[in-house]
Amino acid sequence: MGRQIRVRGAVLAAAVLLAVTGCSGTGAVPGKDAKPSAAAGSPSAPGGGDAKPASGDVLPGMVGVQAARAQLAALKVAPPGTMAGYSRAKFTHWAEQGNKCDTREVVLKRDGTDVKQDSECKAVSGTWKSLYDGAVVTEASKMDIDHIVPLAEGWRSGAAAWDAARRKAFANDLTHPQLLSVTAATNRSKGDQSPDLWQPPDKSSWCQYGRAWTIVKSTYGLTVTEPEKKMLTTMLDGCAA
Repeated sequence: MGRQIRVRGAVLAAAVLLAVTGCSGTGAVPGKDAKPSAAAGSPSAPGGGDAKPASGDVLPGMVGVQAARAQLAALKVAPPGTMAGYSRAKFTHWAEQGNKCDTREVVLKRDGTDVKQDSECKAVSGTWKSLYDGAVVTEASKMDIDHIVPLAEGWRSGAAAWDAARRKAFANDLTHPQLLSVTAATNRSKGDQSPDLWQPPDKSSWCQYGRAWTIVKSTYGLTVTEPEKKMLTTMLDGCAA
């Protein structure tokens, strides 16, 4: 909200200050329970955000379990769409993010500890802990950047109707909990499966995974299937009160 200024007895000045600063924010603050708009026409574009994970979460743009439950309840339930016309190339990634860095390198830097990058922004050292299996990795080449909601799953649940710019934003979203550094083995085991078909092997990650999946689907106005919604409910039920 900007600087807090103590002004004794100046009620009018404080009111003016609040009026000026109250509109300065843009987008949801990670960790708050405010519901992202499911009808948002243009979620943050590639390079448009540098969100940091809230305390206790490894993903940015997270909300609490109650807010996630409300988002899940509001999602439209529908059968999966056809894969006709799908191609990963229709979801441009990885996008350039400035300073010779692309989306992958930005996420690796965000998710790792003591990450060192070369002159081309490639991670050359660091330590990463994979949320899905708890594995600790010290080689960036052994880490994949997972789309929490896979591109193909996005296509089946609404992205087939999007334009190229929206698909690019979805594939490179640094503001919402859509991108995560995980071990290549778990990412490839997951493939493009929804939560009813694949769950992270480390069950302690289910609360974050279920919330993240729900937030992304809500943010982009994507549909869910009945089995998918049921499994997401199970994941949210496992969150600590």
